[in-house]
Amino acid sequence: MSHRNRLSKHLPIARIALVRSLPGLGDLLCAVPAIRALRAAFPQSHMTLIGLAWAKAFVERFSDYLDEFLEFPGYPGIPEIAPPVHKIPQFFASVQQQRFDLALQMHGSGIISNTFTVLLGARVNAGFYLPGQYCPDADYFLPYPDHEPEVWRHLRLMEYLGIPLQGDELEFPLNKEDFSALHKVEEVQALQKGKYVCIHPGASVPERRWSVENFAAVADAIAARGFQVVLTGTAPEANLTQSIAQMMQAKPINLAGKTNLGALAALLNKAELLISNDTGVSHLAAALKVKSVVIFTNSDPHRWAPLDRNIHRVLSSESVLLQTAETQRGGDKEDNLISSFPYHSITPAMVMVQVDDLLSKEVANVT
Repeated sequence: MSHRNRLSKHLPIARIALVRSLPGLGDLLCAVPAIRALRAAFPQSHMTLIGLAWAKAFVERFSDYLDEFLEFPGYPGIPEIAPPVHKIPQFFASVQQQRFDLALQMHGSGIISNTFTVLLGARVNAGFYLPGQYCPDADYFLPYPDHEPEVWRHLRLMEYLGIPLQGDELEFPLNKEDFSALHKVEEVQALQKGKYVCIHPGASVPERRWSVENFAAVADAIAARGFQVVLTGTAPEANLTQSIAQMMQAKPINLAGKTNLGALAALLNKAELLISNDTGVSHLAAALKVKSVVIFTNSDPHRWAPLDRNIHRVLSSESVLLQTAETQRGGDKEDNLISSFPYHSITPAMVMVQVDDLLSKEVANVT
């Protein structure tokens, strides 16, 4: 679906601000396909991401698309950080002096963030709005497509603005510093590409975590298939990985708290498979085209699951998505056959059905 370029009458667009001040790695990775389309449409523009402090490193990594980082100051009604109200006028005064040609609200539905975006003072504002709520400009604001997967919510906005899409694949550029940081971790020295499986039991909130007992059972089953199990996580998640290690019969490598984001990505890049909850690392695996099984216990798989169900398998509390890449039906091969089976809880056996099918696949890993 394509539209005329709604922004053509406002050319040239030399300076673009993107508002996406969300805390999760997945939140930004899912916006990359839209940012890629925007960069292709405006190759000479100076693009600034307004985000939380951690996103500065994200902007540096994605320097092919993004030129500058501005730290989000907080804003009343946006819950990510407590707003230092006395600093907000100074922030807007400074940003308005940059004279942005286009400000894109990609933070969410826009109930609060649209007023923040308009106060940036750009020549043109665009983004999402909820019908019945504040819409800064009906020509450039799309009703929030909350029925779409997260990646496609932003791509729908690009379509609406008449910006040609450049695919819906995620990306995560790796650099030599990432592999250097990984190499400094003593425990990984003996790992061989494709001979280990990463298990990531953490998530940002406990409600999204599958049980440590289940993860331990799956880890032992994977070890029994001849793979080294590598447990990953942040430093605060070390108690989770330690619990799993103690429950296991096999001996895993426990790297919780020992890898930064780049080193974790380098580790994943050479793994045979990832098993995780619905959390940022699952989007990292999707970006790196590493096979994965993602377990959804208290979040929306339609919104957050990886789009490529050939190499990424999704198990949710509502349904098990069993996918067969090739099946014989009347002598014809059909790809991407998906069946749903309602059930109440995800078992290790269900996970291992997906693991075994993925382990039997040869997947071209782009490095």
